[in-house]
Amino acid sequence: MDLAKLFEPLDRPRVMGVVNVTPDSFSDGGRWAELAAAVTHGRDLLEEGADLLDVGGESTRPGATRPVLAEELDRVIPVIRELASGGAVVSVDTMRSEVAEAALDAGALVVNDVSGGLADPRILKVVADRQAAYIAMHWRAHSDQMHKHAVYDAPGGVVAAVRSELAARAHDAVVAGIRPDRLVLDPGLGFAKTPDHNWELIRRLDRIADIGYPLLVGSSRKSFLGSLLAGEDGAPRPVYDRENANIALTTLAALHHVWGVRVHEVRGSMDAVRVVARYREQ
Repeated sequence: MDLAKLFEPLDRPRVMGVVNVTPDSFSDGGRWAELAAAVTHGRDLLEEGADLLDVGGESTRPGATRPVLAEELDRVIPVIRELASGGAVVSVDTMRSEVAEAALDAGALVVNDVSGGLADPRILKVVADRQAAYIAMHWRAHSDQMHKHAVYDAPGGVVAAVRSELAARAHDAVVAGIRPDRLVLDPGLGFAKTPDHNWELIRRLDRIADIGYPLLVGSSRKSFLGSLLAGEDGAPRPVYDRENANIALTTLAALHHVWGVRVHEVRGSMDAVRVVARYREQ
């Protein structure tokens, strides 16, 4: 696929389907850990309408520990190679330059880096040298430490901080040689943020978009939705019972003209973005 097509004007957000090749992801750890299961799942997401697939081998749930490099490579590269060879547009979800490099060699076209280059600055050069697309997320620390960094006390609060810090990530990416027309930003819902922070960012996606780059929003199955939907006993809504709320958020994101949404279940989000596209027709 010509990468330019990923950034051509479209009447709806792209829908990115998640393929977690991990034993410990917060939402579906272990379900797609084997090669055959992961590839089948990816193909099912494509059948439901996914525009691209995001393959990741490191859980970023709160408190998660990192796999060693060899383990992450063993998890994701065979899956990426198989899906890409079948014609899928594949993104690799990684913070490591070595994994990004191997994934691009295996056929991935996009690097989705939740650290925005902070965890491994060399990843920017890898993406630039390969002329790949790059998604930079707002991030402050690894999963086992990020809860300590959910503080936004400066004027403008979380929106101003995320806007400023994401702008810095975009600047560093472009300076490293990543093409501006292949750069996407992600406000990082749930990463070093409280539920209130997440809702404020969702309300003010326009301020994040003002940085000047397309936006990807990933809210699917996250804990702030579970908290919102908690039962009378205060227990969060279970992970697999948050999809209707996420479809509502997909609708809100589409109304904000985002470039893409990252979701675990594709069909409902595809329905949502199509509804918004039809609503906008004159």
